[in-house]
Amino acid sequence: MKINSRYFADVLTTAVAPAIWGSTYFVTTSFLPQGYPLTVAMLRALPAGLLLLLIVRTLPTGVWWGRAFILGALNFSFFWAMLFVSAYRLPGGVAATVGAVQPLIVIALSRLFLGRPISFLAVVAGLIGMAGVGLLMLTPNAALDPVGVAAGLAGAVSMAFGTVLTRHWRPPVSSLTFTSWQLTAGGILLVPVALLLEPALPVPTAANILGIAWLGLIGAAFTYLLWFRGLSRIEPSAAASLGFLSPVVATLLGWLALGQSLAPAQITGFAMVLASVWLSQRAMMPKTGGVRPIRPAASPAPANHPV
Repeated sequence: MKINSRYFADVLTTAVAPAIWGSTYFVTTSFLPQGYPLTVAMLRALPAGLLLLLIVRTLPTGVWWGRAFILGALNFSFFWAMLFVSAYRLPGGVAATVGAVQPLIVIALSRLFLGRPISFLAVVAGLIGMAGVGLLMLTPNAALDPVGVAAGLAGAVSMAFGTVLTRHWRPPVSSLTFTSWQLTAGGILLVPVALLLEPALPVPTAANILGIAWLGLIGAAFTYLLWFRGLSRIEPSAAASLGFLSPVVATLLGWLALGQSLAPAQITGFAMVLASVWLSQRAMMPKTGGVRPIRPAASPAPANHPV
């Protein structure tokens, strides 16, 4: 199959997002105070969203108010809350393996909402990716907690719905504006949850501020701009498979920065994950012509939104 260079460039650009998300565990454990997951999630989303809103100076109109909050909940608020519950109740390897079911859910939802045919190769790639993440992250003494597993699955379903609906609804604005709407909405929804369920955050240290800045500016604003841009250009199932890169980067950072060892099974997991990503992209790659950016399908974009 002839490689479409434009599509390949879009895939590589989109892949930067989950690769950077792989740094979240290292930054959280090394730079942030422990025991404030929802507060940290809110500080990761809301300031970044407000900063982008100041740049674009465009608010949602009409139906997009509701859609912005729905997508903000699916992609950020509910997803991050379930992710933290899963991470606290399950060993990291189990949580990552449960979450790795997301690409398979996206394949099913793409069929339901977008009418995309289910590719046998994409399903096989998803199963290989799950197995690879398991080898990469699981330990022999990993324990299962029903609540943790349920939270991990709920988070995977939430992000899968957010991924597919982001493509299905086709926002009438730029990716930068759409990212600002979702981050702000997701952060607003997290404010009351963090205030009700967690104690007040202690006075931040310089390391805390650096960690929050990384997670907000780079790990949220920059990466989700790339992610939502990618969802407008490549198939959701192809984008979802790139999420397998997060545990790969997390493991590499643990090895390079924290002195953790790599067992032969983990190296095999690396190879399986990379093979899975390659197979997924091959299954979804357009045969001719490439995939063009989605054009506005609703009302025209406001006159002052950035091009």
